[in-house]
Amino acid sequence: MEISAPQDEVVRLCQDLIRIDTTNYGPDGEGPGEREAADYVVEQLREVGYEPQLFESQPGRASVVLRIPGADRERGALCIHGHLDVVPANAQDWSVDPFEGVIKDGCVWGRGAVDMKDMDAMILACVRHLARTGTVPPRDLVVVFFADEEAGGVHGSQWLVEHHPELFEGVTEAISEVGGYSVTVPTPEGGDRRAYLLQTAEKGIVWLRLRASGRAGHGSVPNDDNAVLHLAQALSRIAEHKWPREYIASVRGLLDGLSEITGTGYSDEDLEELVEHLGGAAGFVRGSLQDTANPTMLTAGYKHNVIPQEAVAAVDCRFLPGHEESLMATIAELAGDRVVVEVEHRDIALDSPFEGPLVDAMKAALLAEDPEAAILPYCLSGGTDNKALSTMGITGYGFAPLRLPADLDFAPMFHGIDERVPTESLEFGAKVLLRLIETC
Repeated sequence: MEISAPQDEVVRLCQDLIRIDTTNYGPDGEGPGEREAADYVVEQLREVGYEPQLFESQPGRASVVLRIPGADRERGALCIHGHLDVVPANAQDWSVDPFEGVIKDGCVWGRGAVDMKDMDAMILACVRHLARTGTVPPRDLVVVFFADEEAGGVHGSQWLVEHHPELFEGVTEAISEVGGYSVTVPTPEGGDRRAYLLQTAEKGIVWLRLRASGRAGHGSVPNDDNAVLHLAQALSRIAEHKWPREYIASVRGLLDGLSEITGTGYSDEDLEELVEHLGGAAGFVRGSLQDTANPTMLTAGYKHNVIPQEAVAAVDCRFLPGHEESLMATIAELAGDRVVVEVEHRDIALDSPFEGPLVDAMKAALLAEDPEAAILPYCLSGGTDNKALSTMGITGYGFAPLRLPADLDFAPMFHGIDERVPTESLEFGAKVLLRLIETC
């Protein structure tokens, strides 16, 4: 009987996963959790003879772990991980049902198609192929499908690292999401060239709650101690602050490489023309040039004619490696003495080298399928579960390989509307990921 290749079933697996609603509403919200999707993953792995482990940090918040022994048990193991949860999707904003997993215009559509049930499907397809063919990877593989990445991993990667560190024994490196996808950029000769962005760094996270207090009163009476005004002034100062730029190694490597490919020069003060060549991915790159602080939620008051005694805002801060203390000091100064700054969640920044055997293997796997492409490092302005793994000394990279059409505005679909991934890109990614697994 002919054994199907990973690319033959990756689209189906992606559709199946999208159809399982795993919306994560954050620490203050309820949601379906990841258990149904985790059970599906377990079923797909058991079907080919594996015996994965399922862990729940609390009811419904489920992660799946599988260790596949390699040929050389003495080598450091590789962790390949994805997350099963997705951010919310308002169906009224979408042109398709975000949880239908429909194929339309050559793409799989739905919440998680980009972040990151596409990579989950590639991982599943590849390890199922290993089992069917009896292939032994060069070193141990620890395959993990985490819960709760979209809320900082408290009930997923962080919980597993804290409560079950034995699962990651011997792991030295890891790969996961938001890297390895292509952008198409112009060349000086008037043509185009694909460049794959291999994620080697990511900014740190601090989710803050700014809490302003004042004197409650009637809306018709002048009030010089208005909590809403105190908060609005603090947010205005934060919004107007010009964060200084710093070009870490991964950012410099990306800019230099992009400049060489496109023939577009740049300076530290003037790089917009160069960055615009990246299309939708330019936003991620702009976010990696300096620390950022963006208000995301506001809560104040309960009636039109009542001045409330408290107003609260959520602020999403991201900092470059080594900048956590300076960012916190700056936010405290900008918030002022009428606003209290509370930390809801914080996590570290990462910076990994764009060299070494694993990086070489990732490059080789991509170039084997797309020989004329360029491969560049970049810093992710967001964060991944590699943060939790790094506390165990595990070096992490973003590598979810996708060869994308030049006209697909891919990066803005992370957490966006009408999220979708081309079926051909999924098939390409499954082939590249399998090649990496078999050679690294």
